[in-house]
Amino acid sequence: MSNQSQACCRIPPVIGDDYQPKGTYIELNGTKTYVTGPANADKAILSVYDIFGFFPQTIQGADILAHGDTERQYQVYMPDFFERVPAKIEWYPPKDAESGELMGRWFNDNGTWPKHLPKVRGFIEAAEKRNPNIKSWGIMGYCWGSKVASILAGDEEPLFKAVVQTSPTRADAADAAKVKIPAMLLASGDEDAEEIKAYGEGLRVPKHVEFFDGQVHGFMSARADLKDAQVRAEYERGYKMSLEFFHRYLW
Repeated sequence: MSNQSQACCRIPPVIGDDYQPKGTYIELNGTKTYVTGPANADKAILSVYDIFGFFPQTIQGADILAHGDTERQYQVYMPDFFERVPAKIEWYPPKDAESGELMGRWFNDNGTWPKHLPKVRGFIEAAEKRNPNIKSWGIMGYCWGSKVASILAGDEEPLFKAVVQTSPTRADAADAAKVKIPAMLLASGDEDAEEIKAYGEGLRVPKHVEFFDGQVHGFMSARADLKDAQVRAEYERGYKMSLEFFHRYLW
């Protein structure tokens, strides 16, 4: 990262418990959506959550993205892709056959990516109608959402100018070869390191790949134990890196 982009980002203190959101919930293209950041911002970020939906850690992350860049603030939109039916956090990682079956059934009913990809353009159009100042978009994908972000970054005419993926799920080098916008991957210690490295090597765009060894899958979203000082520090580091990346490439 450039020194200029590093200087831009002073994220607020991370709250370990009982986080109070800075944004609000609206209806966007018929879908409940968390929105945060200046109402007249000319840059926006689509935040694609993990399978657990609207969790305080992920909401706090959206607020950090919206307000953590002292030079450039963003309007952040987090739609409820799962329409009030997220997975239950106690199902993952599966502790027994029953939780594994429940997770598999939920994914087949609610989590397949082709079901959700067509929704994105409608969310973007509705957000731009709500705030006509928006001129450019970035996308932040968490775990499940990272696959959404990766696929969309490979569109022939991408809707986004930069993509950040954290705890990437099913990272596929074939997807990486199609990516057309600057890309950052922030991987936990739970992902397959060789899979992540292969994805990074497949990228033909400006990129940054970072491993957060010792952190669990979902360390920047629902599974982050922010009462733990080390987890909180790595959560903060991940968001600072994300903001620096968007500062550099989201114009």
